[in-house]
Amino acid sequence: MTEEQHIPVPAEPAKPKSARRRAREFAVQGIYQWQLTGDTVNGIERYLKDSTSAFGRADEALFRTILYGVLKEPAALQSALEPHIDRPFDEVSPVEAAVLFASAFEILHTPETPYPVIVNEAIELAKTFGGTDGHKFVNGVLDKLAGEVRPAELQAVRAKRRG
Repeated sequence: MTEEQHIPVPAEPAKPKSARRRAREFAVQGIYQWQLTGDTVNGIERYLKDSTSAFGRADEALFRTILYGVLKEPAALQSALEPHIDRPFDEVSPVEAAVLFASAFEILHTPETPYPVIVNEAIELAKTFGGTDGHKFVNGVLDKLAGEVRPAELQAVRAKRRG
């Protein structure tokens, strides 16, 4: 076998994405599309459903909750995020803004989802779609937002980490 015929095999197969991770990915893509095109939520949903067969493996209820929720109240979400951002919101990249919108919506409106799960998912989304260090920015902003709106949960998580 020549060198060009050798196909590297990963040490461990990639972990398949959960339906919830896929839902968040599609929601972020939809929010990004909305920011750039101003398309309607129905048009965005239709486009995403028709664009890939992977949509069928997403948690559609979570996708719709996030996408419709963000597009219903973007100004309120932006107002919740802005105190925790070190620059004007319009200077945040559209990818990072989409991740922040989706995650802020979850932090504010889905108390049944632990905030560390939301933040970890946001970090992964920022790594997947964003710039080199965008995940660090997203992490910092969302940690501050969670501390403001879920202080008891934040204290419990920190206490658990300390042992």
